[in-house]
Parts: sequence; structure tokens; C-alpha cells
Amino acid sequence: MLVVAATERELAHVRGADTFACGIGPVEAALQTARVLAEQRPDAVLHVGIAGARGIEPPALVLGSESVYCDVVDPSSLLKRIERIEPDAVLFARVRAALPEVLVLPIATAGRVGGGIECDVEAMEGFGVLRAAALVSVPALELRAISNAVGEPDRALWRFDDALAALAGAVERLVLELDDVV
Repeated sequence: MLVVAATERELAHVRGADTFACGIGPVEAALQTARVLAEQRPDAVLHVGIAGARGIEPPALVLGSESVYCDVVDPSSLLKRIERIEPDAVLFARVRAALPEVLVLPIATAGRVGGGIECDVEAMEGFGVLRAAALVSVPALELRAISNAVGEPDRALWRFDDALAALAGAVERLVLELDDVV
């Protein structure tokens, strides 16, 4: 299993699995993840990180029921586009069983903070990582820890440490639970 996050800070406490920092934003995440998947061919991808949310208190954990690429959502457009991707069903069921306390919600992917208007949970890389994995048939899913309210301008109020600790604990449990794909 390959654990992917935007930054090394989000991966700092991962033990027992390979890790990769894909970079910040949907385009960088997709490109870098595609490159590493071509080089390594892992059995599965666990995409993790912190996120903002509307109405969800930090440091809640959220398992993505789907990733919605908000930058391309346009209900009035006649142009076909891929704007949503669901996680691998088998991997999702295993993670859900291992982490029964997580919230299960769609997670927005947006190129800017505050751009995830389609969902209550907002991050910047999930769609890119999951789409890159899907294109090479590698099972993948997205797990986030809430660090802040979407739109909160005062970064001093963002609970990075609490969210990162919650994420570290969840990933530790998943690495043990998913040891057959590590």
C-alpha cells in the first residue's frame, strides 16, 4: 500500500507503509501521483491529509464517499467531463470497518481554499490522486482529518496539530488492518 498526502508533514507519523508527498493542488497531485504509480505499482493507495469543513468540528475524521472536482462542476455545460470519482468499493468497506467512527461524506477537491462549494468537506488533492489511481486500476480512497472551518481566515484558529494527530492514529490503525496490501 502507498500512503499519499500533499505534504511530508501529513506523512510524518506513517510507519509500516510506503509514503509519497504528491504536492499541493489537484493538478500537481494528479501528475505526481501518476508518475509514482507508474514507477512503483502499489497494490492500493490510501490518500490522507487535513481538510476544511462546514459544520464539522476538528479533528473529526472523514472518509470520502466520493471525490468531487469542484473546479470543473458546471451543471449548465453541454461538454462532457469527469467531475466525480468514487473510492474502490472493497478498500472502502475494509477501511470503514476498521474505522467505524469516521464520518462518510463526499469530499470536494478545489484548486483554492474556499473553492469547494459542492461539499461540506474541502481539500485540494483527492480527485487528482484518486483519478490517477483509477486510470491504472490501483484501488484508492481518501481519508481526511478536519483542521478548520472553511472560510476561516485566521490560520491561528486552524487546529493543524489536533488534525494531524487524529490522522496519524487512524493511519496507524489502517496500516495494521490492511497489512495484506502493505
